[in-house]
Amino acid sequence: MSKQSNKSVKTVTTAPVNTDMNRASFVRRLAAMIYDALVATAVGMCAAMILIVGLVVSLKNGWLDLQGYAEPNELLQQSLLYKTLIQIWVVLWVSVFFLWFWKRGGQTLGMRAWRLRIFSTNDAPVTWSRLVLRLITSLAGLGTLLVLFDVKNKLALQDRVAKTEVLKLTKEQNNHKSW
Repeated sequence: MSKQSNKSVKTVTTAPVNTDMNRASFVRRLAAMIYDALVATAVGMCAAMILIVGLVVSLKNGWLDLQGYAEPNELLQQSLLYKTLIQIWVVLWVSVFFLWFWKRGGQTLGMRAWRLRIFSTNDAPVTWSRLVLRLITSLAGLGTLLVLFDVKNKLALQDRVAKTEVLKLTKEQNNHKSW
């Protein structure tokens, strides 16, 4: 007899009708961004460490060419190719961090702590392509500055482009459980 998993993955959908949710203020968004920046930095550091260790082991064992350098660290510090590869690898993993959390439940860890969640502004669910568009147009957080100038709608650049909105949840809606 095999057990089947009843795990369901929450996807980001349209905002519930008749709720007390308001669009998130700039200050709340900024607080969540700072929290997420710390987590994203840790994700990036771990990703870089894994790749660098893999490259050093590959170079030491001769699986990759040292290109005339005596030590792998010299090559990794001097080679534009390796430095670019590491940067792309880190950006990829940090992007996956944001996209996975946004798609899975509409919240990153920082957004959850500050009771924020992404919802669609139209009837269509938020797709991967819309989330990628949202990530790209956020301009590393600069797109959120638009909330300061759009006091009435409180929509950031990435919200407008991806047809999403960031809403402030009540404690009950956030469903946060303390450990």
